Amino acid sequence: MTEPNSPTERVFALLRHVSEGGSTANLSELARATGINRVTAMRLLEDLEAAGMLERQESGGHRIGLAFLKLAGHSLGSVDLTSLGRRCLRALSNRLQLTAYLVVLDGNECLYLMRSVPATPLVSNIAVGSRVPAHWVAPGRVLLGGHTEPDLRALLGTEPLPTVSDQTPSSYDALTALLAEESAQGTAWSSGAYEAGVDACAAVVNGHDGRPVAALSVAGPTAQLTDRRDEIERAVADEATDLSTMLSG
Repeated sequence: MTEPNSPTERVFALLRHVSEGGSTANLSELARATGINRVTAMRLLEDLEAAGMLERQESGGHRIGLAFLKLAGHSLGSVDLTSLGRRCLRALSNRLQLTAYLVVLDGNECLYLMRSVPATPLVSNIAVGSRVPAHWVAPGRVLLGGHTEPDLRALLGTEPLPTVSDQTPSSYDALTALLAEESAQGTAWSSGAYEAGVDACAAVVNGHDGRPVAALSVAGPTAQLTDRRDEIERAVADEATDLSTMLSG
């Protein structure tokens, strides 16, 4: 790739690379991807990190920083959830090479509103527009996490709650205990509970008033996700926080 001509172009090339899920951990690969030589790339990364435009990740490399997100949120203002969500889905899918979903709560069901698929074989069969009882799946449960038990009863109906597997809570005692555990953790997992052999991880997205408006979720084969749980949780939580920040701008 030809090196960007001006300092401004180089900064934007780096920010674009990171925002699309690209890694900065290896300077040689970064130079090939952006066209910026290694020394310049290293200096710009340090400058952008110092300004809060990028944040260093524990696993190596960088992610978009809070200062950048606040600036983008203020500028975008009225841009809706789907426009912002599409960007976060693409970044999340590229980062993890997993199918990523944007999910919203509609009554007692969660609606799979958008999907981003990496250049790998599709594993999850959940299509855009699918509706699933919210307590069956990880993104639905993170959206239920802020509800009180009376609210849950009004929303989901009488016991026993419908189940799809032996992992699905069928009582409010079991459901509230699970929601409390997942809320404390910050993410929710579904391990082959809705789709056999497919695991999913989700985190909640909050709107400008701090209330849940959506969930980000990724799904992939159980055998490939088992040893990546910490990495996946961090990535999903990061993107959910980023989207929440932009929506609150």
